[in-house]
Amino acid sequence: MTYLTRRLACASLALLLPAAALAADRLQVFPFPQPLRYSHHNDDFTVRVRTPGGVWQDLYEYRAKVDLDKQQDASMVYFNFDGAVEVAVQKNNGNFAKVAVRPAGRGIKPVVRDGIAYFTMQRPENLSVEFDDDRLHNLHVFTHAIRKDMPAQQAALDSYSITQGKMPDFTQPVVVFGPGIHSGEFRLRSNSTVYIDGSAFLKSPLLIDGVENVKVISDGVFDGVDMVAIRNSKNVSIDGPIFINQPHGTMRCITSQDIEEKSIRSIGAGQWSDGLGHFACERVRISDSFIRTSDDCITLYNHRWDIWGNTRDVTVTDSTLWADVAHAVMIGIHGNTPTPAHPEPEVLERIRFSNIDILEHDEDEPEYEGAIGIMAGDDNLVRDVVFEDIRVDRIEEGKLFNLHIAYTPKYNTSPGRGIENVTLRNISYTGKGSPSASVIYGYDPGRQVRNIVIDNVTVAGKRLTGAAPNLLDIGPHASGVTFR
Repeated sequence: MTYLTRRLACASLALLLPAAALAADRLQVFPFPQPLRYSHHNDDFTVRVRTPGGVWQDLYEYRAKVDLDKQQDASMVYFNFDGAVEVAVQKNNGNFAKVAVRPAGRGIKPVVRDGIAYFTMQRPENLSVEFDDDRLHNLHVFTHAIRKDMPAQQAALDSYSITQGKMPDFTQPVVVFGPGIHSGEFRLRSNSTVYIDGSAFLKSPLLIDGVENVKVISDGVFDGVDMVAIRNSKNVSIDGPIFINQPHGTMRCITSQDIEEKSIRSIGAGQWSDGLGHFACERVRISDSFIRTSDDCITLYNHRWDIWGNTRDVTVTDSTLWADVAHAVMIGIHGNTPTPAHPEPEVLERIRFSNIDILEHDEDEPEYEGAIGIMAGDDNLVRDVVFEDIRVDRIEEGKLFNLHIAYTPKYNTSPGRGIENVTLRNISYTGKGSPSASVIYGYDPGRQVRNIVIDNVTVAGKRLTGAAPNLLDIGPHASGVTFR
């Protein structure tokens, strides 16, 4: 059944079924650009998907590099659906004893029949499918609800061979990347909307610089792209892109306001490949994303290079973070040590992370270990921060959290001014064994960590009720640490 046929069938059912039933049994699979047939395919898995009881459809399994420590080939598939779908995953290289789908909190339990793992998704999710605990050659499954706002979708698919790789017209208020491979300078204008088809493959970043009122709606893939950059811009929404094999970071937001980053899916193993990096940005909303990196997944900083300013009003919700190297969350390490040219120190404040799954954390520098890190350097003051409803699945080497005033000449020109009014609520580490002890400490009497609330935080089933060997170290120049 084609996408158009399914649309017509659903329209007919609208006269007979209640509204709640209309979202069922709709699946959207995107053809891959033909030049990628051999260059980007990974044969580790054969993956198929269908509406319950329907006809199986094959997916293209993309190769995605992971883990800078020693780069490995993982796999990625993506599709859109409404209602429920069934997924079949066949492992092509050897036998296996078990298979798991993470985050475990999604409650998806595969069933194995004749060497194939089957599972059902009741709503769009971003998942990792792992055979025999192999997290370096796993399958990433990225999904989204079928979009009602993507223009001329069926026409674009029907004319696939004709429109392949056509450059959009950026002088228009609506820009459409059709199916095919695209490269060039993609500089967006103010008051524009960009649509990226699910069969579009972009080899260049979007440049969003000095503009306002820009919306990007994407079902497509960015490959080997060195960061989408948002700079000096206002009222920008990025919804849905998938990033693989980027040499450095995924997205970088600089001195911009009113930014929405939604349904960002990213797998990166390049050097310094931060996921979503932010420098002196205000009113940022991040949601429904899956970020796997070989550096920090989400960063909030102030001054660096030619950037100055404060960070305020940031929310991160309903997302999955996976740091093969470094931290899931890193706040405050870079800022402005006052100078005559720039005399004002900077602030990061009113920050909230909620309903987050952290699948991995691995950091080799003991001072900077921490799946959740607030490390205030360069005269930064970090205050009014909440971490709540966070589940940490595995720590290869590191700590659950690290709150300290940082000063390392490698990264800083001065210690931070302080960390204050931080709440960690309903946070659990459920992995095997215990990570290194979490830490809280200041720098000197004038640069302290103060007013920290630890509310229902558990490590391997042990609840933090105070400083304890191998669980939590509270060092000097830390005050007002309370437990609930």
